[in-house]
Amino acid sequence: MIRKVFPDHWTFMLGEIALWSFVVLLLTGVFLTLWFVPSMTEVQYQGSYDQLRGVEMSQAYASTLDISFDVRGGLLLRQMHHWAAMIFIAAMLVHMMRVFVTGAFRKPREVNWLIGGVLILLGVVEGFAGYSLPDDLLSGTGLRIADGLVKSTPVVGTWMSFFMFDGEFPGEAIIPRLYMVHILLVPALILGLIAAHMLLVVYHKHTQWAGPGRTEENVVGYPMMPVYAAKAGGFFFIVFGVTALMGGLLSINPVWKYGPYDPSKVTAGSQPDWYMGIAEGLLRIMPNIESHFWGTTWSWNVFLPGEVAPMVLLGIMMMWPFLEAWVTGDKKEHHILDRPRNAPTRTAFLAAMMSIYGLLWAAGGNDLLATQLSMDMEWITRFMRVAVFVVPVLVFMITKRWCIALQRHDSEKLLHGYETGIIMRSPEGGYSERHLPISNESAYALTARPRDPILEAPAEGAVKEKGARAATIRAKLSTAMFADNIQKPTAEELEEAHHHAEHEHALEAGLDHAADGHQYDGHHDVAGDELRH
Repeated sequence: MIRKVFPDHWTFMLGEIALWSFVVLLLTGVFLTLWFVPSMTEVQYQGSYDQLRGVEMSQAYASTLDISFDVRGGLLLRQMHHWAAMIFIAAMLVHMMRVFVTGAFRKPREVNWLIGGVLILLGVVEGFAGYSLPDDLLSGTGLRIADGLVKSTPVVGTWMSFFMFDGEFPGEAIIPRLYMVHILLVPALILGLIAAHMLLVVYHKHTQWAGPGRTEENVVGYPMMPVYAAKAGGFFFIVFGVTALMGGLLSINPVWKYGPYDPSKVTAGSQPDWYMGIAEGLLRIMPNIESHFWGTTWSWNVFLPGEVAPMVLLGIMMMWPFLEAWVTGDKKEHHILDRPRNAPTRTAFLAAMMSIYGLLWAAGGNDLLATQLSMDMEWITRFMRVAVFVVPVLVFMITKRWCIALQRHDSEKLLHGYETGIIMRSPEGGYSERHLPISNESAYALTARPRDPILEAPAEGAVKEKGARAATIRAKLSTAMFADNIQKPTAEELEEAHHHAEHEHALEAGLDHAADGHQYDGHHDVAGDELRH
């Protein structure tokens, strides 16, 4: 096991950033638990921060101020903890995007893909619970929004809210309860899932990029000991060091500026941590829609954007591997990664989902956009309501055509070689650019992909047969997803292109000087070439 081989590529480090940032979270979190008091009991602050001395506040908020101003290194560790949480979720999202766009979720890694989705969800819950603990005005506003989301649940919402807060909001139980969730329950789940995730990576073996000697049956790389152990250890200290620099130099969540939580107040221009932006944006742009049934109010304008839509978006991403496998009928194991351009529909779908995320992120700050850019907030909201449906479609179409254009470019390179920048003049006076064949390594990487299967719909007379309707849907989806793709050249096409290139070289062989032009293509040293003089 200690000689287990892992491939080497910079994109594989994204998951390690998430792993090591979680380790930083554990280390800094242990330090913070020694001084944080998870109690909502009212006390009078008598600490070092003059502006709040003598103010009534909860013990949770008072202990947070003590950590920030009176515990040696407390502010550094608290800000490192917060930055590490931001990096943890960001790294998981970027890692999942890499996995998605390269097809690393395919058999046998479907379970690991689902584990990744659950880890992102748990990371968001853990982050929300963590920044709610200080009991300042900003975090209290976030809890108030969470209370509204829970209460919007049809029929049982009020009872769920009473259960969470042990009575009416805010009560005196939510901080101790969130504390236990934050330091015990969710971290244990995350730690267990990370362990399962890593074990499955080792068991299934790591995916690798296409290249000479790399097949679906092997892994080309370096052993765990001593190479990867040294690299991983060094990378942990890099992540820790960057987090420490951010914690020491970049202020985050200055709770002393907000004051203690008061249900009658709200922080002007308040914004949650970035990973909550999608829910915030959905809430802000959702039209006011309510229904009344049997004496109860159903607040669709809160329930749908706050509880349903985020889970639907995450669920769509999680189900894509199974949809793709069903459409293609592919049951084989895959250990060679796809280049994003070779899966245009998948890449375009991810780009469309990213555009939705970005738009909702911006919509969550519609008030700040209005004040900072001197724009009408109502018009920003109306624009976002339309843009979340129109922009993703445009992004999908543009990205798919872009990928197909890149596929066509790869095909041209395989058949005709790369452009050298050398202009040749024919005996007839015509000009053309000199092309040279690409290296065998590059050609291998460009051709190491299967042809996309395009299913045919059942015959019209077989529509009523069992499974015919499903086969028809599969055929239509297959056509939509793969029909426009540029397939790699066949062996016959490559052979014909090579014969044509050899013929061109033979015609140029009779010239009075070397006409290959390869020395001027930017890939070779031409300092001593005679023609340069």
